[in-house]
Amino acid sequence: MRMLIVSPLASDAAYLLKALREHAHSIETARDFRDGFHMASRDRFDAIYAVVPDAAWIARLERLLPAYAQLPGAPVIVVLLAAANAAERARMLRGGADACFVQPYSFVEIQERIKGLRRVTPQASAGNGGNMPLLFWLDASTHEGVEGGRRVPLTRREFLLLECLMREPNLPVARDRVIRYAWPDTETVDPSNVNLVVSRLRRKFARHAITAQIETVDRFGYRIVVA
Repeated sequence: MRMLIVSPLASDAAYLLKALREHAHSIETARDFRDGFHMASRDRFDAIYAVVPDAAWIARLERLLPAYAQLPGAPVIVVLLAAANAAERARMLRGGADACFVQPYSFVEIQERIKGLRRVTPQASAGNGGNMPLLFWLDASTHEGVEGGRRVPLTRREFLLLECLMREPNLPVARDRVIRYAWPDTETVDPSNVNLVVSRLRRKFARHAITAQIETVDRFGYRIVVA
């Protein structure tokens, strides 16, 4: 999934960032709640983590939560508080947060809550008419591509690249967008590295008799063609 961590203190976000990357998520970070909102307005995220270090930041987040709750794509909004009483947690939920946790919180519990809110299953998409489930889909629990009874094991980079393309199946996706999604922790990515991962995926698809195809869109990017 594509996720945004908004944390005024980098140290508070370090554990969360490490755990999410280990689970093959594409992560972006912001240091201010207003900056985070602007990032989420320009890019599509599945979930947004707002890490609140102290009481002063609670008020700042409260003012922006209603705007976060109206973001396109309806990302899951998770608020992580260093300390808060029941009334403060309730205000966060009323303000637009989908879930609210207070330290010490469990990463596993947070992940399961997000899955429950998103109800992660193979979904129809605008790229296939919006009314048919896709035959090829990604299993986030095993990091595999799935088509019928066939499964393709994927590296973290391969999974992220496919996940980016699968957000708009059958439609072209710009190369720059693929790079931001699949290489979120890298400043500069040589286009040849993207081509290398795509070539490796094509070989894996052929080896496992996967009918989905990754096409190169000349001077633009890539497209995954699925039934």
